[in-house]
Amino acid sequence: MSQSAPIARLVSDWFAANARDLPWREPGTTAWGVLVSEVMSQQTPVRRVEPVWREWMERWPTPADLAAEPTGEAIRAWGRLGYPRRALRLHAAAVAVAGDHDNVVPDTIAALEALPGIGTYTARAVAAFAHRQRHPVVDTNVRRVVARAVAGNPDAGMATTAADLRATETLLPDDAEAAAVASAALMELGALICTARAPVCARCPLADDCAWHAKGEALPEGPSRKPQKYTGTDRHVRGLIMAVLREADDPVARVALDTVWHEPDRRERALTGLVADGLVVEGAGGFRLP
Repeated sequence: MSQSAPIARLVSDWFAANARDLPWREPGTTAWGVLVSEVMSQQTPVRRVEPVWREWMERWPTPADLAAEPTGEAIRAWGRLGYPRRALRLHAAAVAVAGDHDNVVPDTIAALEALPGIGTYTARAVAAFAHRQRHPVVDTNVRRVVARAVAGNPDAGMATTAADLRATETLLPDDAEAAAVASAALMELGALICTARAPVCARCPLADDCAWHAKGEALPEGPSRKPQKYTGTDRHVRGLIMAVLREADDPVARVALDTVWHEPDRRERALTGLVADGLVVEGAGGFRLP
């Protein structure tokens, strides 16, 4: 039996019994719902995404519903998920789907990648999880599982490469539905069991087949990626400014925004960046969401 066959079968069987009960995995979830969940989940824990996703899907169940709203409403509804440019990208994608695809999220990689703000990972995730196609869906969790189980390495490096896509694809069953399940299972295993700093090998379905586990090597000392400082960074100050604007019905004067942070240079740099990114609009009465 090939290596790919037992790995796919083992993780899929484990997934059937251990998958988290997430709303976008429920039967009947549209491709739009999957797309929204994937964009929201980038660099954001699922526990924070779930309530916002539910609110979005109730308010904007189709791309056309979101496309009909000003971009500022998407930013406001994004709340504190972080990286609010993702809200702009989702709004732009909704406009494109509503206008160019008859309000139906496309089902080919090429068409998905042509949507504004949709990259390699998200396109393949939607194609696999929504349209049940056979594509390698490779995020940090999947890369780590494959690096350990197949290559025998404790980590997978800093960025996804074409080699990562090829390595993951070789593990997928030929059947499209089975491949879609295996893709979700690999991702879930990396999120819950084969974690970066505290893998639970005793509960892993791949323990007997894992090349890294067979070596018996310990993880390298310290995190594989240096933790990023947040407090006091430009990103932190941007978030403070956005929090004020989300709560405001009218434009906010500059003097009011001056109170969010004590360093004028950093505060001005953050505000200028928000305007340049299209997240904030400056007018005669002050600053507001677009």
